[in-house]
Amino acid sequence: MSLTLAQFVQPFAFDQLQQMVVANGAIGRLLMACFLGALVGLEREFSRKAAGVRTNLLICMGAAFFTLLSAVLAGDANPDKGRVASNIVQGVGFLGAGLILHNRSRVSGLTSAASVFVVASIGMACGAGLYAAAIVAAIIVIVALEAVGFLERRANLKIYSLVYEVRGQDQTGMLKSILDAMDKAGERLADVRNDAIGDLQRVSFALSATKKNHDRLRVRLLSEPAIAALFTFRDLEED
Repeated sequence: MSLTLAQFVQPFAFDQLQQMVVANGAIGRLLMACFLGALVGLEREFSRKAAGVRTNLLICMGAAFFTLLSAVLAGDANPDKGRVASNIVQGVGFLGAGLILHNRSRVSGLTSAASVFVVASIGMACGAGLYAAAIVAAIIVIVALEAVGFLERRANLKIYSLVYEVRGQDQTGMLKSILDAMDKAGERLADVRNDAIGDLQRVSFALSATKKNHDRLRVRLLSEPAIAALFTFRDLEED
């Protein structure tokens, strides 16, 4: 028995799909997920992280859409309406694992992976229509990423990495001065890079320490006569 074209396309008729989407408030849920995901992504973007606005927006919207589709695909007769949504946790877990890197005897990317994980949960809340919970969760995430990190550094609890760059005319003298300052600070000098631009010599190295120890090392380095200038840069691999 052959099917007519009308019978074949009838379950996917645009007017019925449009009515279902509008009736269930799916458009509003997806837009809310995009908005909240973008807010978290802005904080990550300002911090120069790989998972920025687009990444968090898409993850949040995707989680919301999968949550919506989970109930639709299950149908009215199937009591298991969360089968598709339950796999979001596993999928986002694999995505977050790809952000975690082990380099220079330290682990980076843990915070980015955790933010991706919680953004997916915000998207699921939007997809379920739990707007208040999703908004509160997004605010908590932004406060935790920005304000708590600032307080950790101010309270000398957070260990973070900075790239130091010293400039001068005598490269050997600068290296000796850096080594002496690091010895006094009780830190090990590693991953030293040096180059020259004309007569100007540059030596750079990275150090993970607390704010107090970074401040002490700056004072020691600036007191060395062989060092004409000192600059510090945020380590791009720092989470």
